[in-house]
Amino acid sequence: MKTNRLTVGQAVVRFLKNQYIERDGIESPFFAGCLGIFGHGIIAGVGQGLTQNTDFRYIMTRNEQSSVHIAMAYAKMKNRLGTFACISSIGPGATNMITGAACATINRIPVLIIPGDIFARRDVAPVLQQLESQTTQDISVNDCFKPVSKYWDRINRAEQLITSLPEVMRVLTSPADTGAVTLCLPQDVQAEAFDFPEELFRKRVWRIARPRPDSNLIKEAARLIRASRRPVIITGGGTIYSEATEILQNLAETTGIPVTETFAGKGALPFNHPSNLGAVGATGTPGANEITGETDLVIGIGTRYSDFTTASKTAFQNPEVKFININIADFDSGKHSALPLTGDARVCLEELSGLLCDYKVDEEYRNHVAALSASWDTQVAEFYTVKGDLPVSQPEVVGAVNEFAGPRDVVLCAAGSLPGDLHKLWRTRDPKGFHLEYGYSTMGYEIAAGIGARMACPDREIFVMVGDGNYLMMNNEIVTAIQEGIKFNIILLNNNGFASIGGLSQVVGSERFGTKYRYRDEETGLLTGDILPVDFAQNARSLGAHVIEAHDINSLKLALAEAKSQTQTTVITIETSLTKGVPGYAWWEVAIAEVSEIASVQQARSEYLEHKKKQRYYLG
Repeated sequence: MKTNRLTVGQAVVRFLKNQYIERDGIESPFFAGCLGIFGHGIIAGVGQGLTQNTDFRYIMTRNEQSSVHIAMAYAKMKNRLGTFACISSIGPGATNMITGAACATINRIPVLIIPGDIFARRDVAPVLQQLESQTTQDISVNDCFKPVSKYWDRINRAEQLITSLPEVMRVLTSPADTGAVTLCLPQDVQAEAFDFPEELFRKRVWRIARPRPDSNLIKEAARLIRASRRPVIITGGGTIYSEATEILQNLAETTGIPVTETFAGKGALPFNHPSNLGAVGATGTPGANEITGETDLVIGIGTRYSDFTTASKTAFQNPEVKFININIADFDSGKHSALPLTGDARVCLEELSGLLCDYKVDEEYRNHVAALSASWDTQVAEFYTVKGDLPVSQPEVVGAVNEFAGPRDVVLCAAGSLPGDLHKLWRTRDPKGFHLEYGYSTMGYEIAAGIGARMACPDREIFVMVGDGNYLMMNNEIVTAIQEGIKFNIILLNNNGFASIGGLSQVVGSERFGTKYRYRDEETGLLTGDILPVDFAQNARSLGAHVIEAHDINSLKLALAEAKSQTQTTVITIETSLTKGVPGYAWWEVAIAEVSEIASVQQARSEYLEHKKKQRYYLG
């Protein structure tokens, strides 16, 4: 057997370079490169391996958490058929990535995380940044990754790499089991040499299968659909990842079954398709929530039924409601006591369509759905209409960006009040045109993710929409975008506070306490003084961005045109109202104090208990 004498760090890099992925006959490299920041626990091992493999792209980021967000956004835009490796030193660099790991795993997005680790030899201890334990020496801060990783390993001997690396790839490339994979590399082991088998570094193609559902279950699903009077589809991210949007549209047109969209599933149908009722659940449209409230059969496709999708288990009020779940993961296909169609969404829909070729919903139902869809689009136009008031409203800004964006352009967001408004209002025309990280709703995701999204699809314009709170959390990757020559557009909405949590605070009776960016009042001791004088435009300029300051919707439209013509990342700032949003959100459970001296909390608690009465278990 031929061998290659390499250090562990060198071997890891060489292995990653030779991993490919193939689906439907299309083959491509799985890793686009490596993201990270060098520290003492990684630079002499994997860092040295990268130094002698400069054809494997290395991008220096400004925060290790950002590295994971960049990789996530890239993988999401690639339909999980590619990603980055993210490296860090041991200690704070590693733990910075824990939030990113949780974000990737919750969203079912493949990211490889390689943190340095303490010395496996243990002869030098405690080393800098070592977590000491009185009960074991086999622990480090990297053990914190275990609950947020789909696969976790620590390489204490060089030869362990031979069996660990294939497992790393098995999980990363599994549509059902993917998420964050953490491979911990003790700093001394990284530098150790070993005679690795040459076969480990040969080109390996990981073929993504399209598993088919059980034939009897698919027949039973067709029978349930035929027996239903008011079926509805809830389409999630799995529809888009499996590239099943075309067959979904054909099914909707043939049968007339209406379609509603989760955050991850938005864009599965064009916004103006008569069967598309749009957003569902807590941030849903009136039509979507009316239909899901009355439906007798929910057909979930690639959704994990988060509490936003189910409006905290109050969305489906028909006592006879049943569920059919199409999902690649058995864990998700069995939710809500559903008939589980475990398999690839595209092939499941193809087989189901063949059994429903002569099935159609009642014409009255189809027409009612089309009327609800058209009615909501009329309401969206109203929200988009410029009112002329200053500061402008968030829906007006969404409308200006949406109307400027091209059919294949991408809006990107993650947290705050923007996701809900975008879910309701954004008129999506392309399956990849709506990029929302709302599995974890990570503040600070957006700007880093703009880099990953643009690298994955350089032919699309990326519009990152971000509030002032999210911008302040993590704006540092603007520097990385400038360094790498990666251009995207950031629309920064400054409402001088946390609009989303402030609105929620008001709903639960807490009167927006602690949610505004204001000086502390010397008399009251509260944050109720003047607005803080944060100059976002100057901040963005200092990081290297091209900056345009808009003051109203007309100047915003001019700014968008100027931004599109730029070759460097551009930040557009605009002040927006803290309180003018989109009304009509469905209920979402946030526990309210059972006792309080505040009257508004007492009232909120009373309303909360009324909503709780509508919650249901779905036991079949």
